[in-house]
Amino acid sequence: MRRPLCALWVFLVLLGDCLASPYRPETEPLDPEPHETNSIVELELPPELDGTMSDGELVPHHYPAQRAAKVAQHYLNTRHGSPFRWIELHRVNKASLEDLGQAGKKYYLEISLKEVISNTDLGQCSAEVLFSGEQDQRAPQVQCPCEGMQKLNTTAEEEALFQRLNSSDSPVSGSNIPDSYGHIAPEMKPLWHLGAAAASFVMLRESNESTLYNMAQVASITQLETENGQLRFKYHVLLHDMISQEILHWKLLVSWSPAGGVSVLQTEWQPKPAESTP
Repeated sequence: MRRPLCALWVFLVLLGDCLASPYRPETEPLDPEPHETNSIVELELPPELDGTMSDGELVPHHYPAQRAAKVAQHYLNTRHGSPFRWIELHRVNKASLEDLGQAGKKYYLEISLKEVISNTDLGQCSAEVLFSGEQDQRAPQVQCPCEGMQKLNTTAEEEALFQRLNSSDSPVSGSNIPDSYGHIAPEMKPLWHLGAAAASFVMLRESNESTLYNMAQVASITQLETENGQLRFKYHVLLHDMISQEILHWKLLVSWSPAGGVSVLQTEWQPKPAESTP
């Protein structure tokens, strides 16, 4: 009886091996082992991933449209910004691009804006932003009429702030606004917004098709003597380029009054401070 039992055992072992081995059809060979290569394969991305489409229309939430819209925001703040008015881009609704050859590229935008301090919806505005050609390093040229600006009336607040600062025996000063926790003391908020409006002059002038600037911080502010009915301040501001992730330091000499608005009298780029060694 031993021989039949041994034969049965061998049969069961062979059957188990067959069931444990996965079936791999000849038409689906195993992938080869990965190997190193020094060649670089350049992929051609679909145009819409770069923010453009074949007919000149732009994807509103992609960088090309957003950059141009941010320039329009800076432009409006150089003309309407104050300690109590800060215009911010809410949304790009529609955008298109026209290539003008050596003259540059013109962006046509439909954008929604809001005033941050009062949280006022300024509605939709049209804007045209012209970035000059490579051989012409001028600041972008902007047209952005916006009827929603008529909603803003901050005369009373601005007059009160002007009188308080102009009559004070202690010139205002401050640093690190906001602080590392994002906090701004209530009495410093108007001066933060004034600095942001002043920084818009620099952000507008320095903008091109490869930048996307935001105001990051007022590193320091010092009130100077009033001159010709204008309050004057020395600002050190930090600007954030969201494309390069670089923080840029600028010193500004700023004047302001309710009647005269915001003016930037001097600008000076500052090299990045060297990191202190332990």
